[in-house]
Amino acid sequence: MRPIRTLLTAAVTAAAAGLLTPAAAVAAPSPEPPPVNQVVGGRPATTNYSFMVYVSGCTGSLIKANWAVTAKHCPTPSSVRVGSINRSSGGTVVSVRRAVSHSRSDIKLLELTTSVSHAPAPIPTASGAVGTATRIIGWGQTCPTRGCGSTPQVANELDTSIVADSRCSGIDAAYEICTNNTNGNAGACYGDSGGPQVRQISGRWALIGVTSRAGNNSSTCATAPSIYGDLPSIRAWVDQQVGGLPA
Repeated sequence: MRPIRTLLTAAVTAAAAGLLTPAAAVAAPSPEPPPVNQVVGGRPATTNYSFMVYVSGCTGSLIKANWAVTAKHCPTPSSVRVGSINRSSGGTVVSVRRAVSHSRSDIKLLELTTSVSHAPAPIPTASGAVGTATRIIGWGQTCPTRGCGSTPQVANELDTSIVADSRCSGIDAAYEICTNNTNGNAGACYGDSGGPQVRQISGRWALIGVTSRAGNNSSTCATAPSIYGDLPSIRAWVDQQVGGLPA
């Protein structure tokens, strides 16, 4: 989020100093015990999503055997872990060959040096109407203020929904999705940047969004709906860059 963007940048800096991230790890002393719930207000992942990608301080998603997607504002990593909800074990660690950023959206594609066997998340032709049930997943902070606690080892998830663009300040409606802060106090936080927003299509999780920033320019997470890059809106561009998306 742009607070995720800012959050993520701050988190990455902290991580480099030996701490943990805008989808990954700000491990600073906690002024008060962090909440039991995760993501901020979510829960530990209920399944080992095959498309999850840990992007060193951010989160990402596998969209093809040798391509992943994350947020443009996240640093380009030298390698990523694919196919595990645990950021330090399982799945496959693979090097990143190059990054390609979209000119307008907060979206970046990562080409991997080798293909992996984990199933990617399909990108549908439409993100969905207002009211569509979605889910966000990531390794972000589980408490809402910057530096309030460490990030989880296992990715967390939160059930959300698409809300009217008017709920998000500064949204680029043609290329972004406004996503509800569930119950008014749950949502993405520092370290979740670049992570997936998915919805169920024919019993399969389809990737519609990439975590970008807060929808109210606040540095405190989950105080308003959040803004996500709309992948279906740039599907043709993604398809061209990766040499054809899988069915």
